[in-house]
Amino acid sequence: MVTAIQDVDVRADVKMQARDVSIYYGTKKAIDDVSIDIPGAFVTAFIGPSGCGKSTFLRSLNRMNDTIASARMEGQILLDGEDIYQSGMDVVALRARVGMVFQKPNPFPKTIYENVAYGPRIHGFAETKAELDTVVERSLQRAGLWDEVKDRLTEPGTALSGGQQQRLCIARAIAVDPEVILMDEPCSALDPIATAKIEELIADLAKRYAIVIVTHSMQQAARVSQRTAFFHLGRMVEYGPTSEIFTNPREARTQDYITGRYG
Repeated sequence: MVTAIQDVDVRADVKMQARDVSIYYGTKKAIDDVSIDIPGAFVTAFIGPSGCGKSTFLRSLNRMNDTIASARMEGQILLDGEDIYQSGMDVVALRARVGMVFQKPNPFPKTIYENVAYGPRIHGFAETKAELDTVVERSLQRAGLWDEVKDRLTEPGTALSGGQQQRLCIARAIAVDPEVILMDEPCSALDPIATAKIEELIADLAKRYAIVIVTHSMQQAARVSQRTAFFHLGRMVEYGPTSEIFTNPREARTQDYITGRYG
């Protein structure tokens, strides 16, 4: 039984919905009957101990688990009311609408410019070089990277620092104008200064995109998110406003995790 803390904030328009979602790797059940509404106006954080299923569930939100042969999903996930697992769904188009930033920065082995331009070019978002230049500059600005790289656009993306590479990956994700951005522990490989920059960026991007972040850091969840879901052993135990989850959880398992009794 999931405890859902009620919240009367009227800004919480639902962007994505999961209904009775279970995910299997072969015969192993990794996610057990999760239902959640993800609002478009907030950062939603998934927390829980290692191996609890939070990253597996995150990856189901843009069908990234499809790349794993043994993975199988039961239930329903809706984006603006449309079932993303329905027959005939264009998965490439879906992943443009629901972008993803991974734990380890993974720029393409291309120039900084081409890293950002790749998505808009293949999706036909820019017809001319001038339009592409505009998209690249705007995306790098939104990712807080333009001032640092505007004179280095022809250099390899892999030549940037770790924190800059992660912001480049964020610029790449937002260049195709997504509606949702999924972030799977985006700061775990970064130093504290780079982490702070990414957290500031998340707060700024949340004004424009729905953001869902998996984080192993409860402090980070408390800093960046407005909603938090606590996962344990493949189940979502509790979900509600972040302030309530951290100060007044309804479930003993949530309280025990937050107070460090297990992790």
